[in-house]
Amino acid sequence: MNIIERTWNSSLGKKYVMAVTGLALFVFLIGHLVGNLQVFGPPELINGYAHFLKSKPAMVWGARLGLLACVGLHILAAVTLAQLNAAARPQPYATKGAYGASKASQYMLPTGIVIASFIVYHLAHFTALLPGINGVGDFSKLTATLHGETVPDVYAMMVLGFQVPWVVLFYLIAQAMLFTHLGHGLSAMFQSLGLRDHVWWPRIQLFAKGASLALLVGYCVIPVAIFLRLVGSDYVERKKFDLKADAGQPVPALVAVQGKEAK
Repeated sequence: MNIIERTWNSSLGKKYVMAVTGLALFVFLIGHLVGNLQVFGPPELINGYAHFLKSKPAMVWGARLGLLACVGLHILAAVTLAQLNAAARPQPYATKGAYGASKASQYMLPTGIVIASFIVYHLAHFTALLPGINGVGDFSKLTATLHGETVPDVYAMMVLGFQVPWVVLFYLIAQAMLFTHLGHGLSAMFQSLGLRDHVWWPRIQLFAKGASLALLVGYCVIPVAIFLRLVGSDYVERKKFDLKADAGQPVPALVAVQGKEAK
């Protein structure tokens, strides 16, 4: 049995795996948020950012595969740890939850499952651009002109996607679960890496709560601002017509406008 197998087969090794993969995912969340916040600028800003990423397929796919591996290892370690804990204590606690455990720690597994489900939907929504799951139309048909080149209109995709009430609701629920998960997970990560002591522990907990709150606000403000028509509402009106026309749906408002222009 090599060192990797010995590490994985121990509960401490699984905690190390969870800590390292959790750190990688946390760093990604920060970078992803910085990119998404560009939707508050002109359409060319986030469209140019998305076009730059798409022009670097090796980098993007390397990051995607690495992140998927981190998610898979994180979930696998969490599930196997939960099984080991259950096997070690077949009799449940007299009171609900382990003694001294916070509410967030007790719900790490269910919140993680919700987050994993959200990741699958998010990839289908804005990465795979699967039609029929966003309540609007086929996002792959949305394009814009950037420096004389036709590129995917990511700005319109985000605005149209977050104008749908149930989509926004699902995103907000997922972000609330992420906030709960990170609030405990970040501090547990430092503990698993052996960085807990009586001096730094209160500061680590404060950092975990502050960082998770900042990510919650950052990720929630985007769909809320778009849903309230504070961002991009005028820009996407024509895009709605294009999507309906491509789907073969009637667009009476557009016909009326064209009729007035003909007169």
